[in-house]
Amino acid sequence: MAKGFKVEAIVLAGGLGTRLRSVVSGLPKPMAPIGDKPFLEYILKYLKKNGIDKVVLSIGYKWETIKEYFGDSFEGIELVYSVENEPLGTGGAIKQAMEYVSSENVFIVNGDTFFDIDLKNLSLKDDSKIILSLKSMSEFDRYGCVEYDENFYVTQFTEKGYKKSGNINGGIYLVKKNIFNSFELPQKFSFEDFLQENFRTLKAKVQVFDSYFIDIGIPEDYSRAQQELKRYI
Repeated sequence: MAKGFKVEAIVLAGGLGTRLRSVVSGLPKPMAPIGDKPFLEYILKYLKKNGIDKVVLSIGYKWETIKEYFGDSFEGIELVYSVENEPLGTGGAIKQAMEYVSSENVFIVNGDTFFDIDLKNLSLKDDSKIILSLKSMSEFDRYGCVEYDENFYVTQFTEKGYKKSGNINGGIYLVKKNIFNSFELPQKFSFEDFLQENFRTLKAKVQVFDSYFIDIGIPEDYSRAQQELKRYI
């Protein structure tokens, strides 16, 4: 990275955590405690380890909780807040957060998953607007899969359902800041739907990893995270 340029990331931290209400209530999902730290702190420490200088936190539900806890910086990372005054969907939230991004490329990270990949292994080439990080999994039914060809271009997204093995979307992307510029989009839209509808136009590519992954979106995995994430803080 050229001197004077920040390495930037957008973290989608506006989730309500409806499926976690039985164990965590009254908090945005990224603030769900893992031990005595919010889950979002683990993500920010991960981004710090990977050389990120600036994070745009896309926040909505009870966003003040996040800003009061983290303030304007975390361990040397500049924190900027993109507040949804009403739910915009993941796509609308990213599009709004892009207004705070100054770099040509930006990482996008889900605020309710932890995927311990080396961000240096994601790069954009061949006019691709986006590269997805995929997680290799076996014996699962909670996620859909992403199929790709011998050149690592996305060829298909498959629906949720039991699979003996496959590669799921790990929730970390590297995208061009101008990824939305050629599209007429509503204010509210799903980033996942946008990808599935436009992956060929975007020349979407993938990189497959076998790194540690956890999604705290359901109580069982949230409970598992209490033990497994201790090594990361």
